[in-house]
Amino acid sequence: MNIPSQLTPHGADRVDLHGRYGPVAALRRRAANSTEPRPAALLIPGYTGSKEDFAPLMDSIAAGGFDAIAIDLPGQYESGGPDDEAAYVPSALGSVVAELVGKLAAEGGPVVVLGHSFGGLVARAAVLSGAPVAGLTLMCSGPSELPDGLRRQALDFGEPTMRQHGIAAAQKLREQFEALNPPRPGHTPALAAFMRERFLRSRPAALLGKARALRNEPDLVSSLARVLHTSGIPCLVCCGEFDDAWPVSTQRDMADRLDADFAVIPAARHSPNTENPEELLSTLLPTWRSWLAA
Repeated sequence: MNIPSQLTPHGADRVDLHGRYGPVAALRRRAANSTEPRPAALLIPGYTGSKEDFAPLMDSIAAGGFDAIAIDLPGQYESGGPDDEAAYVPSALGSVVAELVGKLAAEGGPVVVLGHSFGGLVARAAVLSGAPVAGLTLMCSGPSELPDGLRRQALDFGEPTMRQHGIAAAQKLREQFEALNPPRPGHTPALAAFMRERFLRSRPAALLGKARALRNEPDLVSSLARVLHTSGIPCLVCCGEFDDAWPVSTQRDMADRLDADFAVIPAARHSPNTENPEELLSTLLPTWRSWLAA
């Protein structure tokens, strides 16, 4: 039995998109049987994530009629970025993503955006900065800073470790925190090696800037709600039923405040994209199609 992971085989091409700080590394899977401009789904990963987090979704999104485009945020894995921590807070990264959305929309089709975890804060910032999105999905993300818990503790310990001892020491600390969690199905040595490589290839300034934002991001839900309402942008909030970052109740409340649809993905924690991609897709694709048909 093949368990979905970042190493899931897919038909996407590795491409570079033009970004403010240079090439933005991406995976792009063109919509099936399409020669005309098609709607695009731009997929934004979380804090220590990458475009590969969406590997289990790429082919199915394309088969559903969307160009699937997953990116590494600036400073993340294969995307370059400046050595300036301030460039990696959600508001700054949101401007970069808004530019990407504008370029994708100019190709001729509407663009829906999905942000996972920290990527949800970035997607929110992109909409607040005027990204011409046709719909917004916030997955396993919250209204503000990361609440108390093991993930926040990892950030609290990780920042001084990285500043004093470097990124390799921070990676060792991450592995120690990971060992406190139950073993995840499909977490093979090959997957562990990939996750180690992508962390070590990320820019320390990016990791530090994003970590600080995750501990200080204000609640901007009311501002986002106003923009969504004024612009007529539909929104979906979804999360795993056992999400261990922002509580499910917090995300449900955020959906209510946004007047957004809300969905809980069964048998998933903080990453339904790898933990239960089939159930996630059964929510995403019909929702996205309904937005474009409206």
